[in-house]
Amino acid sequence: MPGQAAELVFDEATKRYPGREGAAVDHLSLTVPAGEICVLVGPSGGGKTTALRLVNRLIELTSGDIRIDGTSVKAQNLVQLRRGIGYVIQQVGLFPHMTIEANIGTVPRLYGRPRSWIKTRSAELLELVGLDPSYAKRYPAQLSGGERQRVGLARALAGNPPLMLMDEPFGAIDPIVRTRLQDEFLRLQREVRKTVVFVTHDIDEAIKIGDRLAVIRTGGRLAQYDTPRAILEKPADDFVAEFIGPDRALKALSLHTLAELELGPPADGPTCGLEMTVRDALALLLEKKATVLAVTDEKGAVIGSITREELLA
Repeated sequence: MPGQAAELVFDEATKRYPGREGAAVDHLSLTVPAGEICVLVGPSGGGKTTALRLVNRLIELTSGDIRIDGTSVKAQNLVQLRRGIGYVIQQVGLFPHMTIEANIGTVPRLYGRPRSWIKTRSAELLELVGLDPSYAKRYPAQLSGGERQRVGLARALAGNPPLMLMDEPFGAIDPIVRTRLQDEFLRLQREVRKTVVFVTHDIDEAIKIGDRLAVIRTGGRLAQYDTPRAILEKPADDFVAEFIGPDRALKALSLHTLAELELGPPADGPTCGLEMTVRDALALLLEKKATVLAVTDEKGAVIGSITREELLA
């Protein structure tokens, strides 16, 4: 079965549909280093999902190429190509007549893995995505939307793919659960280090999730490809600046956590963890009408403080 993360290269990748003026994806060129998350972000109808589906050939290229670890997707057996790519979509797409364990084991079963191995792997993956192994015997209809999304992620990881494609996976989830799933996904990525292409139209989600952002303008053309920090600090043109929004400075604060700051002595005030972003810390101060936050470690013990003035600085 596949294993290590793979480098992904779009090389002048283009998709045109007969009878349609203009391209859906127009000479897209970018490289996603192995083990990084690349977020395709842009307005609706800009070609983000089309670009994603070109990778696993759900849509075929008109011209150009896409390579996974140097091998063109066009040169690979279609079945083997798709088995080696994890695919997570907004609608999840679990098989309703199969248990959660059977859903997770879909790809390993195609590789000929024995039932005992699939059972163990399913239990491991359920735990990895934050679900109790007892969920293995349930059916999709018995799960909430957020739980089904976690199972979809577990199923995509079951074959240990070097590359994962995620098409607005958290788009249909309510904001609170969505934030939790984003955090869970980032924790998971730190453990498994896959190469991920992630589609969203939400710039805040893109900034939070991505190691690199590919801002796609209408017509499937690449407007800018860089780290979130670089794009926030220096948008390539007016389109990128307008898409990011006028609050670029506030969005940039979400790239930093309290763990990066020098804390003052312990003090009384609303509590927050070291992992909280500077942006969220400022929002908490405003919500609580406070001037100082008490910062806690992973055990909940207050280890320092941060003031509004220090955060703004």
